[in-house]
Amino acid sequence: MASISSSPFLFSTDLFQSRSLKPTSLSWSSSFPNINISTNSITNPSLPSLNKCLVVQAAWTRRSRSEAAKRPSRKSWKQKTDMYMRPFLLNVFFSKRFIHAKVMHRPTSKVISVATTNSKDLRNTLSSLTDHNACRVIGKLIAERSMEADVFAMSYEPRKDERIEGKLGIVLDTIKENGIIFV
Repeated sequence: MASISSSPFLFSTDLFQSRSLKPTSLSWSSSFPNINISTNSITNPSLPSLNKCLVVQAAWTRRSRSEAAKRPSRKSWKQKTDMYMRPFLLNVFFSKRFIHAKVMHRPTSKVISVATTNSKDLRNTLSSLTDHNACRVIGKLIAERSMEADVFAMSYEPRKDERIEGKLGIVLDTIKENGIIFV
C-alpha cells in the first residue's frame, strides 16, 4: 500500500485522508498561503532594474455606477472660486403679470436689494406692470437700492438659451445707466 501512495496518482484513500485533515485556525488570514520572503535574497538593492521588478502598480479602473453615485465628481477650481470672485448676482424673473428682480450675495445667500412691480407703490402708479416702462423703473430701483447697500458691481448669468434682449436688455441697460458695473 505504501508503494501505491508514493505514485503520482491520487487514489481514493489518499483523498479521504487529505479531507480529514482540518485547519488549525479558521480565521480570515489563515485562508491565505504562507509565503516566507527573505531580504537576504536581494543582493544589490541599489540597481534600478531590481527596484522596477519589486514595485507592483495597480491599473486604473473606471468607477462603477454605484461608486459614482456614492461619491459624485468634484467641483472645478472655477466652480469653487467663482462665488467669491463675483459675489453679487442679479436675478430677474418675468411672469405674465409682474417683473421681479433681486440682487443676492452668493456666499451667504443674503438678499441685498429687491424690486418688483407687485409692490403696492408701483402697482398703483404704473399703467402696466410688464411693459418697457416697468422694466426701466425696476432697473432704476435695483440700482438705487444696491448703491444704498454699498454694492457697486454685480454680475448676471443668463440661463441656458436665454438672450439678453427685449425686456431683460432694458432692465440691464437701466441698471448700467444708473451707475452699477457689471463684472
